[in-house]
Amino acid sequence: MSAVRATRRRRYLFDRDGVLAPMMLLPSVVYIVALVAVPFFLAIAYSLSDVTVGDPSFDYVGLRNFRAVLKDPVFRRSLTNSIFITAVTMVLVLVLAKILALVLTRDFRGKWGVRFLILLPWTTPVPLAAIAWLWMLDSLFSPIDWTLRRLGLLEGNLHWLGNSKLAVASVITVQVWRIVPLAAVIIMAGLAAIPQDINDAAEVDGAGFWRKLFEITIPLTLPVTAVATLFGAVLVFTDMSVVYVLTRGGPVDATQILPTWAFFRGIQGGDLAQGAAVALFLFPLLLAMAVLILRSVRRMEVL
Repeated sequence: MSAVRATRRRRYLFDRDGVLAPMMLLPSVVYIVALVAVPFFLAIAYSLSDVTVGDPSFDYVGLRNFRAVLKDPVFRRSLTNSIFITAVTMVLVLVLAKILALVLTRDFRGKWGVRFLILLPWTTPVPLAAIAWLWMLDSLFSPIDWTLRRLGLLEGNLHWLGNSKLAVASVITVQVWRIVPLAAVIIMAGLAAIPQDINDAAEVDGAGFWRKLFEITIPLTLPVTAVATLFGAVLVFTDMSVVYVLTRGGPVDATQILPTWAFFRGIQGGDLAQGAAVALFLFPLLLAMAVLILRSVRRMEVL
């Protein structure tokens, strides 16, 4: 009888929301604490010290590292590049993702195959995709240059990653290529949530494609589009794989961004304190962007 009672108590215990919910959330909490909270506070501690690879002893120096970082012209260039690349990338991503989502919600033969192919860039590991693009943008053997030469549109090579403007354009292109599928899937979910009655009523009233697009589709999918913008912007702003594989921040720091400069300064340069200080500048910028977008979403939902 005691064994039966213990079993019943255990079952009753697991049926209680107050016990089951924390148990289900525990793995996520442990993951966030171990991989987000601990590194974050460790970076704060490092940024206020003079810790280096050669001398790991902790000596408090206050805001000296932040003042040194702000005076660094490479840091200012990295900050400008991060904002510019993220902004241009997200504008292109939203336009292309909206077009792609509208196309993929239509019925046509082979739609599922097309959806699968479009999702491939998102499922491909970022370093592997960047290596493929590194070959495509090679100064000597680029298939893009070869195709342009065969078409008579180019003489010689463009040196995609050796020219400052072309290198920035190349980084933006790769980021757009990998973020568009995610944004398109999110926007497709928003399009699927639009009641068909609204579109039918608009067609009865004589509304054409462009009028329905600007007066129905875009306004009703704005909250979802804002979420896609937030996800994409965070992924682009914090990513260092594309720049590291393609250009290493060159030529002459033309594509240097905050994540890569923090890596070069802190890990490869050995100055862990200044590397942590550079990395911490990502936090207020991402926080401000997230708050702005989420407030915009809340206003859209109220309206």
